[in-house]
Amino acid sequence: MSANLSLTQLVAVPMAPLVGAIVAGLFGKQIGRANAHRITILGVGIAFVLSFMTLLSVINDGAHFSGTVYEWMNAGGLKMEVGFLIDGLTAMMMCVVTFVSLMVHIYTIGYMEEDPGYQRFFSYISLFTFSMLMLVMSNNFLQLFFGWEAVGLVSYLLIGFWFKKKTAIFANLKAFLVNRVGDFGFILGIGLIASYAHTLNYAEAFDAFTKAGGLASLSFGMGTDWMLITVVCICLFIGAMGKSAQFPLHVWLPDSMEGPTPISALIHAATMVTAGIFMVTRMSPLFELSDTALSFVMIIGSITALFMGFLGIIQNDIKRVVAYSTLSQLGYMTVALGLSAYPVAVFHLMTHAFFKALLFLAAGSVIIGMHHDQDIRNMGGLRKYMPITYWTSLLGSLALIGTPFFAGFYSKDSIIEAASASHLYGVGFAQLSVTAGVFVTAFYSFRMFFLVFHGPERFRNKPFPAEHDEPTPELEEDDEHGHGHGAAHDAHGHAPAHAAHAHDDHAHADHGHDDHHDHEPHETPWVVTLPLVLLAIPSVVIGGLGIKSMLYGTFFGNAIVYNSEKHPAMEELAKEFNEHGGALGMGLHAFASVPFWLALLGVVLAYIMYIVKPSLSEAAAKVFRPITVVLENKYYFDWFNENVIAAGARLLGRGLWKGGDQGLIDGLAVNGSARLVGFVAGIVRLVQTGHLYWYALVMILGVFGLLTWQLLPYFQSIAH
Repeated sequence: MSANLSLTQLVAVPMAPLVGAIVAGLFGKQIGRANAHRITILGVGIAFVLSFMTLLSVINDGAHFSGTVYEWMNAGGLKMEVGFLIDGLTAMMMCVVTFVSLMVHIYTIGYMEEDPGYQRFFSYISLFTFSMLMLVMSNNFLQLFFGWEAVGLVSYLLIGFWFKKKTAIFANLKAFLVNRVGDFGFILGIGLIASYAHTLNYAEAFDAFTKAGGLASLSFGMGTDWMLITVVCICLFIGAMGKSAQFPLHVWLPDSMEGPTPISALIHAATMVTAGIFMVTRMSPLFELSDTALSFVMIIGSITALFMGFLGIIQNDIKRVVAYSTLSQLGYMTVALGLSAYPVAVFHLMTHAFFKALLFLAAGSVIIGMHHDQDIRNMGGLRKYMPITYWTSLLGSLALIGTPFFAGFYSKDSIIEAASASHLYGVGFAQLSVTAGVFVTAFYSFRMFFLVFHGPERFRNKPFPAEHDEPTPELEEDDEHGHGHGAAHDAHGHAPAHAAHAHDDHAHADHGHDDHHDHEPHETPWVVTLPLVLLAIPSVVIGGLGIKSMLYGTFFGNAIVYNSEKHPAMEELAKEFNEHGGALGMGLHAFASVPFWLALLGVVLAYIMYIVKPSLSEAAAKVFRPITVVLENKYYFDWFNENVIAAGARLLGRGLWKGGDQGLIDGLAVNGSARLVGFVAGIVRLVQTGHLYWYALVMILGVFGLLTWQLLPYFQSIAH
């Protein structure tokens, strides 16, 4: 335990957002809107400042903390406790989570200004921040699982924030159920560790598996030749597949766009979806012991990176394009984990958090400017109306596609290079996926960018029915406070005067707006644009500034473990980095690399197809119609889940209900026993007539029978 880190300071980091969440949630109506956002922003702000101080102590002084904060119980020698583990990995995650959360809190002031659930929303996002901090700061599996489930619960509340909007309710239920599938595997992995290692503490569990003659050499048994460590790691990774939306448990994330846009930035950029990446990185001492598990991780990540990117090409909802981009980038991180390039995975996690939060919030700014229309086909020419949103979106898009010298370049290019240094099974497919994914990412990113900010101003005569971010008045007439959810904001974040009559005048179908009425977009207020600017800065510079210390320095120390002899990816990357002469040389060398030209090709092709000659996109859609149909149906995963898995579950449930509950339990056990008692009673009541002569006759017959039974041996002896 280091004296440089105060336990009181560490406890205050997650507690500050929790206090804000409790006050805004329980007393929001009494303290009002302004005080609700002030106290939650103050709590998250305190958490960020303390997290940044912790990061500086780790970097400058090598500070470290690992200890128990509170022991809950001791059951058979198994300690269940709250404890913190603070090292480079944790400190970095703490800063990323709190900074992005702080930006989202500020942004929410403008975005949710007229929503009657204002205080409730701030309570939820602060509670989410607390949950994520408890997850990343944990030093044991019990607290990890608590944080894991807590972020899942709060995400359920956030995705279904507009709880009278049917699509939102379906989306949050879907997210909840899919994550339960992953969490089942996760808790099995934790259970195996607790069962064999007899501890829930990270360090003790790692030692039990890694020491000579330890658990890593054990076979799982059960009639298989699997190794215990392989089963443990795959079970843990199944949890990550659900939380980090990896194939085939990815289906919940795109639908979660039904929640308000600030949630998309908070959940799907820096926090919940990256929890799985963080967890596998923290478990690197275990995963390094199983090449089979690493290959499994790498292949799943490769499928996600490439095939989820394809889906982004045909999306027209601005938030869903960014959502599928998130899926693809999570696949990149997972590929890095499978390559044992754990530092690269969390480095991409960090850079991605900034530019993806920027892109989500920029999308929200566009949605406000477009009076909550999300269809990019109804936009165009917004550059001159929304200059700040335009330039920040451009910077975020350039970072996303891996443009040299931007943050995303250093992390993304490192993943591509790491794939060429591995010898694991399936690495060829991984190389193809992450390389081809560069072109796909560039194409769909700038397809969206060009359609939104360049070209003709289609919002003056919208060619497509508007898709709205907020629920319609018909669905949202009353919330728990007796108010409707969300008159539309104007360009300055205020509700237009005619929106107040939206509930009475249904001619204005959504938020009091006619979808085909002309609108004049304007830049959004400072509470919306300030977070964009603050997020754009690290999206540009954080990669070049951090690559040397985070990937090839001592920043992570002993927090991340990898076997450089069996898995040489990091060693090869370090060698190439030094040959290029550092971050500057790496950026200059990229202009001659295949990924750069693939990204440039994607941008140029998007420009030609959607700006220069739009007819090409229409012709391509006709030529590739069979493929487009598959993509529009999202590879039919939703159809399969709803018509096979869900239908099978309903059929099984109906069988258990009809056969088990009604037939066996109610019919045989409950009603059958009652009928048996009634049958016996019906026979017994025949002898209960109430007449004395009947009872006397029965007594005489009884005495006669008894005498016969007693005298029968005597008569038998006489007969012989």
